Amino acid sequence: METKNRIITRTVRIGKNLLMGGGNPIVVQTMCNTHTSDVEATVAQIRELSEAGAELVRITVPGLQDVPKVKEIMEILRSEGNFVPVVADIHFSADTAIAVAPLVEKVRINPGNFHKNYETARELFIKFIAVCKQHDTAIRIGVNYGSLGAQITEKFGNTPLGMAMAALDWIKMCEQEGFHNYVVSLKASNTVTMSRAYSSLINLLKESDMEIPPMHVGVTEAGGGDTGRIKSCVGIATVLSEGIGDTIRVSLTEPPVNEIPVARYLAHAEKGDPMLDAAITWGPKLLKGEIDRIPEDAGVSQYLDDEIMQAARRRFYKPDYIACPGCGRTMYNLQETFEQVKARTSHLKDIVIAVMGCIVNGPGEMADADWGYVGEGGGKVSIYKKGQPILRHVPDYEAIDKLLELITQHTEEDL
Repeated sequence: METKNRIITRTVRIGKNLLMGGGNPIVVQTMCNTHTSDVEATVAQIRELSEAGAELVRITVPGLQDVPKVKEIMEILRSEGNFVPVVADIHFSADTAIAVAPLVEKVRINPGNFHKNYETARELFIKFIAVCKQHDTAIRIGVNYGSLGAQITEKFGNTPLGMAMAALDWIKMCEQEGFHNYVVSLKASNTVTMSRAYSSLINLLKESDMEIPPMHVGVTEAGGGDTGRIKSCVGIATVLSEGIGDTIRVSLTEPPVNEIPVARYLAHAEKGDPMLDAAITWGPKLLKGEIDRIPEDAGVSQYLDDEIMQAARRRFYKPDYIACPGCGRTMYNLQETFEQVKARTSHLKDIVIAVMGCIVNGPGEMADADWGYVGEGGGKVSIYKKGQPILRHVPDYEAIDKLLELITQHTEEDL
């Protein structure tokens, strides 16, 4: 992978020993897919992931009821001598973020989701920052495409620039509060959107003559198998080639331990895997418009050519799938369902289908999808078309049939 000189970012300390940014080695991280309420399973998975090379592990904390479980998890790990830093993943609940911050090394939040009212969200974020400052807890400001507030979308639209402007807003608040121990991510399932968002934010920070915080890089909802790996490599390698990136998470709809080898491959610029090497070599050139196609003499098979071209969004030869990796909020067998949806829809063309684990962040993060299959919990599913729910509370044993029926019906109506 051709890499520009790496942008030197501020150094952030996460826990006692992990340094991120400042020219330190790229940190490899992943996320548990266990329910945090299941302390034993979560501890076991953190052990597995840290032993496999994860330097940072994220767990979901759906609500205040889970905070005591996080305390148990941390006490068990530390008593065993396992000091891998743990990140609490919070959506919407400022109260949960504030309550869990003293217990973990880092909290991932999207401050704009703290409240629909922008000023209220700002007030809650300031309270949260104060707690993190008191307990020396790092923050990841996580901005995701499709989850931008109205104050951003009304001015900039749901765009890469909009994502960058949203992040810049929260960055300025951290700086105003004298808090510097934060990391930023700008994630999308669309590799073009994701890569442009990072470039936009770096440019905005430079224009403002601001110190650049460490950047967490990843393609969200990349899916699984070869496609998920290739899509992740194309997107992440593009951002790394611009000198951007201090930590990597490869999101696969598979057991989380499978994410680590791909992330390590990217982080350490390894060579030797023909599939990953091809994605890393040609994906960025395609994504940035430096070439229109992979050269015929590159030795790339037709299958890999098709996959890389689709990951770079230059040519589509099959449906484009958006699928989250699953976490403690997922209430059904996501991996099995995703494979079934792919098998039943593989004949379709020029269509984007999302399979999302929960209704917490699924609808927002599948903003690019034509169709969405979203788990509600309790054996029920919602089906979305162009971001809007058109069927709710569908029994999961009927949901894939209903999805196919609706796709067929609407396709015929459009003809």
